[in-house]
Amino acid sequence: MVEAHGLGVTFEADGQRTVALTDVSLAIRAGEFVSLIGPSGCGKTTLLRLIADLEQPGAGRLLVNGTTPEQARLQLAYGYVFQAPALYPWRNVTRNVTLPLEVMGMDRAQRQARAARVLDLVGLTEFRRRFPWQLSGGMQQRVSIARALSFEPGLLLMDEPFGALDEITRDGLTLHLHALWRRTGLTAVFVTHSIPEAVYLSTRIVVMSPRPGRVVEVIDCDLPAERTLDLRDTPAFIAVAHRVREALRAGHSYD
Repeated sequence: MVEAHGLGVTFEADGQRTVALTDVSLAIRAGEFVSLIGPSGCGKTTLLRLIADLEQPGAGRLLVNGTTPEQARLQLAYGYVFQAPALYPWRNVTRNVTLPLEVMGMDRAQRQARAARVLDLVGLTEFRRRFPWQLSGGMQQRVSIARALSFEPGLLLMDEPFGALDEITRDGLTLHLHALWRRTGLTAVFVTHSIPEAVYLSTRIVVMSPRPGRVVEVIDCDLPAERTLDLRDTPAFIAVAHRVREALRAGHSYD
């Protein structure tokens, strides 16, 4: 689904050059849930934005679903979930979800049917007529996920969508997202700073170094396909989390 070979990104501002990514190579297969984890400023979001064609690489080659990122964007091959829900307060839940479909020119009956399906997927059918300000933060983020799924992409890109939420809400959304991924068969690329979140959700975890970001290690997360929060207390879960922590330590100087 995603093939990156030797990606490099350098930003220039105020006469200064900042190398954000260097020599990043990665392959993400269809149906995987891959988390990107690393310290702040390591280029996780930049890599996600390259996949989404929101940034351009200065070096290397990138394919998304066998095409260029630009072609994948034009073909609506992916949905993008941002750190904040970014909902329009004057549109109710259904109309926020259908916004991309309106832009695409889809007729009203199709838009309503799509919205009903994805809102059922995220467990918000009964809130379809509510406005964003009438929802909790976690529910708003579920609306954002539903909107990203509304045009039926094969790839879901998520930029730390639960980072601003409290731990209890975050646990609930983590459960819900994993169940959603299993039901839909989507490919997911997920940016996070949380080791437990990455281990719980992922089939593989990509550990990145501090800037300039590079791939330190890719760790298989071969835990059971069906997961509950109790899994986090098991030796298998703790062992994978330890490997991630060690890889982060190996890629980061604490001196």
